[in-house]
Amino acid sequence: MVKVGDDAPDFAVRDQNNQLVKLSGFRGKKVLLSFHPLAWTSVCAKQMKSLEGNAQAFADANTVPLGISVDAVPTKRAWAKELGIEKTSLPSDFWPHGAIAIAYDIFRGNAGTSERANILVDENQKIAWVKLYPISELPDIAEVLQAVKGS
Repeated sequence: MVKVGDDAPDFAVRDQNNQLVKLSGFRGKKVLLSFHPLAWTSVCAKQMKSLEGNAQAFADANTVPLGISVDAVPTKRAWAKELGIEKTSLPSDFWPHGAIAIAYDIFRGNAGTSERANILVDENQKIAWVKLYPISELPDIAEVLQAVKGS
């Protein structure tokens, strides 16, 4: 897994709105890579709703949250609509399958999904904070926001 101080691997994928999301395009801002295994699961839904519900706190901290999973763009679009996600980008790591998760060394090959993880990238595209969670555990958004504000 990537470690604090590592260069953040760049990527360019589409989100639920078919917008190109390129990590290097956010230089000068912090980026929270919030990996979740699959859309349409309860813990993943709560994780993404917590990002959406704290959109202003992320903006105030000069941070862009991204909800990344291996689901295809149409799946992410339908899921975002169902959850009411309007402010948070949900990039698709569908093809090449899991390429972002593989680059960050959090791909679960036996499951074909990423781990559940939050990885904070600083303004200079360096890894600032990393937390891996048990698949069934909802990340504590207060802890995530503390990490964002403390970096």
